[in-house]
Amino acid sequence: MLTGEGAQETRIDSSDRPILQTPRPEALARSGPGGVAAAIAARKRNTFKRRGQFSLLIVRGDGVRVLRFNFPRPAAIGAGVLLTLAVSLVGTLIGDWNRLRELTREASTFQQQIAEQRATIDGFNTRVADLRREMSGWRDLHARIWQPFGPESSTGGRDKGIGGGTPTPDTAAGKLSPADELNRLGDAVREQTERLVALDRLMSRAGKAVAALPSRWPVRGGVNSEFGNRQSPWSSGMEFHSGLDIKADRGTAIRAPAAGTVAYAGVGQEYGTMIILDHGQDVRSLYGHLSKLNVQNGERVERGAVIGWTGNTGRSSGPHLHYEILVHGQAVNPRAYLWD
Repeated sequence: MLTGEGAQETRIDSSDRPILQTPRPEALARSGPGGVAAAIAARKRNTFKRRGQFSLLIVRGDGVRVLRFNFPRPAAIGAGVLLTLAVSLVGTLIGDWNRLRELTREASTFQQQIAEQRATIDGFNTRVADLRREMSGWRDLHARIWQPFGPESSTGGRDKGIGGGTPTPDTAAGKLSPADELNRLGDAVREQTERLVALDRLMSRAGKAVAALPSRWPVRGGVNSEFGNRQSPWSSGMEFHSGLDIKADRGTAIRAPAAGTVAYAGVGQEYGTMIILDHGQDVRSLYGHLSKLNVQNGERVERGAVIGWTGNTGRSSGPHLHYEILVHGQAVNPRAYLWD
């Protein structure tokens, strides 16, 4: 059997001769001095030859036959090197394959995560666009809130003359990146924050004014005579009635419609016993034909406090309360203030 270049196969049968033979002394003696020298030289050559080779012995299990393969030393060393390289290469390939399997599993996991993140980003972009459109609608709401206070009170009262067309929100939103959507949403939030801060300041001031308005009915009852022109009860002609005549029995408690300071408590020519309350903001309320007072000049009263009782004093045809509201000294219709 020959396994490679330079390899030798030797078949040795256990019954023929031994594997290694050593020359016997009697044979050397018969050969003479020359034969001994030749035998020694041959033995050295065989030993040197065997040292330059590697042998592979194969013995059968029954010990009958032995196979020996002799390999030159360079071939054996080369085969060992090649075997080592092959084992290293196979080990490296196996390691790379295992790493590739791990990367494949990780890539599958990453792909799933990327899909989930993409869905989250898409939902986020849609929600941001919806919020931006909703906040755009707040501008109209703010405009309606600011309208009663006049254009000079709103945050847009400054001179901001600009022009140019703008795309519709849907068209613009479809071309915006997530970063642009966030930037536009941030701008809208800042704008609405400025509007809300300005509105809060205005409502704080307006709240004080509203709290000072005489919005409560001083007594509960039907109205005998409205504000404005009427038929005079004292003559056949027409006259201007500067307030409301509210039906009330004598001795009905009169309550302050808003907090204020008593500007006057005493007797008037036509109103009889009367009270004037100053509510601030150049707003005053007047109560006439009272039977009795419960306050005095300069006294501070709160909303709902009893300031007097109804009667029939002064120029009056029967028990009732004459109620007036004066703004900047001019009588106005009290119904414009009464909602409580």
